[in-house]
Amino acid sequence: MKHFHGGTAVITGAASGFGLEVSRRAASLGMNIVMADIQADALIRAAAEISALGAPVLPYPIDVAQAAAVEALGQATLERFGPPTFVFNNAGVSGAGLVWETTARDWEWVLGVNLMGVVHGIRVFAPMMLEAAGRDPAYRGHIVNTASVAGLLAAPNMGVYTVSKHAVVALSETLYHDLRLVTGQVHASVLCPSYVPTGIAHSARHRPSDMKDRTPQTRSQRIGRAMASKAVAAGTGTAAMVAEAVFDAIREERFYIHTHPDALGGVRTRFDDVLDGRNPADPFADFPELGADLRKALGAGPAD
Repeated sequence: MKHFHGGTAVITGAASGFGLEVSRRAASLGMNIVMADIQADALIRAAAEISALGAPVLPYPIDVAQAAAVEALGQATLERFGPPTFVFNNAGVSGAGLVWETTARDWEWVLGVNLMGVVHGIRVFAPMMLEAAGRDPAYRGHIVNTASVAGLLAAPNMGVYTVSKHAVVALSETLYHDLRLVTGQVHASVLCPSYVPTGIAHSARHRPSDMKDRTPQTRSQRIGRAMASKAVAAGTGTAAMVAEAVFDAIREERFYIHTHPDALGGVRTRFDDVLDGRNPADPFADFPELGADLRKALGAGPAD
């Protein structure tokens, strides 16, 4: 997909972070933009900003975990702009803590947004794009799903988030192969960034009331969320850098979007462990003090 002007972008998580920066970039390329987000007030402000750039904008408050809501988003998109040419399944939330201390409601919330939000986006928009491709040989479309480098590694004390992002990577790889079975006009990519300063560490503030868990946070959850917040705040690069990488990958029809090459060493080690049948490598090998602090905080002794 080389040309964007006049096309339509559907962007979830559009009110902040990667979604807002991708909206800005799409506007600069002359696209119509459907901006979807659960943060209604922030969405209004973001949509006003993008509209001021000259882009036609459809703001749409939504909880992407709800199948019917994403179906309604698809219908609204069709009615306003027709089938999209770019879908960015980007909405995401964070989660932390030892896996056995993660409550059923936590699993439902994180997987509902991070995984099922992507599932619903694919289920609703891919058929529209394929139909458009069938009608017009010149049509080109692209779906980008936001995972994380956590979808390629297994970081301790953040299991619910890691599981959700591994699932998005696998889903996206399958989408890539499935699309290739039926068309050469619609492509897919998966975005796997490392830590970038965004608001994801504070996503619990926007957790729907029916997904709230009244169970007091465990020590591991408090520590995990504090560490995630610190890591995100100290992250390298910017959301604008990530947005640029997304559009570069679309132009090149490149599937894996890596924004932090320095994180790939750990990915390589992990897959070497898998291929060689080794036990998983120490994730803190390069940061032994961090590992020692976490083990101490959680009441464990030294690593074997």
